[in-house]
Amino acid sequence: MDNTIYQFEVKDIQGKDFDLSTLKGKKVMIVNTASKCGYTPQYKQLQELYSLFKEQDFVIIGFPANNFASQEPGSNEEIAEFCQANYGVDFPMMSKISVKGADMHPLYRFLTEKSKSNYKDSEVQWNFQKYLIDAQGRLVQVVDSKTLPTDKKIIDWIEK
Repeated sequence: MDNTIYQFEVKDIQGKDFDLSTLKGKKVMIVNTASKCGYTPQYKQLQELYSLFKEQDFVIIGFPANNFASQEPGSNEEIAEFCQANYGVDFPMMSKISVKGADMHPLYRFLTEKSKSNYKDSEVQWNFQKYLIDAQGRLVQVVDSKTLPTDKKIIDWIEK
């Protein structure tokens, strides 16, 4: 059984296929995002982190999701425009998905179920929860929403 993210193909925010196996050898942060959340300003730190480390085999992938208090009501086009206009986001943003419940995206089933990821069972608690994936595509850490993307423990993980 493949316990890496490389088995998944998702749609980017323009609706094009994005094969996660193209990220082999990179450390990846997967984060569920929302435009109308108290944590929305984290887009700024996500972009800072990406700008700082993208040349060092690190990538951030944002997945807009409307699972929490309807804080991501926009269409993919509106979300893309919001991220670019307000935060200059140039890390890969994907099409809006569901990160919990009956219609949970298969990637998020993988991220939250130990039987799939071999990490541990967890739940997406809120917007801007972060999943850290090592350079072999394995889930190695879940970071809560209130921890800023530029937190020392995240930077230390990227740099080691």
